[in-house]
Amino acid sequence: MWIDRILLSIVEEHLEGGKAVILIGPRQVGKTTLLEKITERFKGTLIWMDCDEPDVRQRLTNATSTELKAWAGDAVLVVIDEAQRVKNIGLTLKLFTDKIKSVKLLVTGSSSLDIANEINEPLTGRKWEFMLLPISTEEMIQYHGANEEKRLLTHRLVYGMYPEIINRPGKEEALLRQLSGSYLYKDIFTFYDIRKPEVLEKLLQSLALQLGSEVNYHELAQLVGTDQATVQRYLDLLEKAFVVFRLPAFSRNVRNELKKSRKVYFYDNGIRNAILNSFKPVDMRTDTGALWENFLVSERVKWLGNHQYAANRFFWRTTQQQEIDYIEEKDGVLSAFEFKWSPTARVSFPKTFLNAYDNVQTAVITPENYLSFIAPA
Repeated sequence: MWIDRILLSIVEEHLEGGKAVILIGPRQVGKTTLLEKITERFKGTLIWMDCDEPDVRQRLTNATSTELKAWAGDAVLVVIDEAQRVKNIGLTLKLFTDKIKSVKLLVTGSSSLDIANEINEPLTGRKWEFMLLPISTEEMIQYHGANEEKRLLTHRLVYGMYPEIINRPGKEEALLRQLSGSYLYKDIFTFYDIRKPEVLEKLLQSLALQLGSEVNYHELAQLVGTDQATVQRYLDLLEKAFVVFRLPAFSRNVRNELKKSRKVYFYDNGIRNAILNSFKPVDMRTDTGALWENFLVSERVKWLGNHQYAANRFFWRTTQQQEIDYIEEKDGVLSAFEFKWSPTARVSFPKTFLNAYDNVQTAVITPENYLSFIAPA
């Protein structure tokens, strides 16, 4: 089944000559399907270049503007899928935007590993970049309504929101095991010399076990049997492959605030649980609080990205263990959130934080009001 993606119309609106639209994101989240929908609706001549094909990669590698013009012909839209497979793709795209301004350029990459490094500098001022993540709660509400989505909340906490997981009920565990294997971070092995794949696997498991906790590189290095530099490098690669993302600590006024700390979250709960091979239902788990926090933060990240809402994101903690789960900063206003799985949990925001900062809004997010946080109307 096709579930409407919010980015569909946004990408279409940004297609213009002289600029490239770059669509990045994890594998298997529906980037190619989104391209197909866009091309179905497009009125005009187009060319689709699939960089999985060796001859396409060869033609796009170090191509001249003359060669690109000949290949594009009278096309109004040129689609380049899996662009990260093409060496020096940034320079090729720069030629398209500079020399063939009549062409609208739509490009996808299954990770930001090489595509971001190669594109950012050549395409400065010549691109729009969007990130497609697993299906969002908001998109599911648009598909089958809020009541149905609420009924599926505990399922989402365990199995996540990848399109194939949603579309093939009953096969979630097998599909997630397959997806969470090397396929999800295939680009890391393709583009980088990973000499210790077992360390990468142990690091993922350690991060999965520490979900929602501060990450200490020294402790992680000891756990997985390597050095801190390797841990930081592998964590950076996992982030660029859209497996995990980091949340920095908020620190401005209070002397004992943590400053350099980071939390690590998974973009999808199902992937996290598959790494640990843990699919027990929510009422039988000891990590429900961590799953709830990961779900809410990752869904909020989707909402922010889908709506192009630029806000800084943090957590807050002091050396005395005072803490706030999640903070957003937008136009000088701080919004502080606490996440509680139990709707009756008592919560008080630390006075240290409230006294130190002005313009603070607070909210406690529970299963009773969570849609206002991750799918606000």
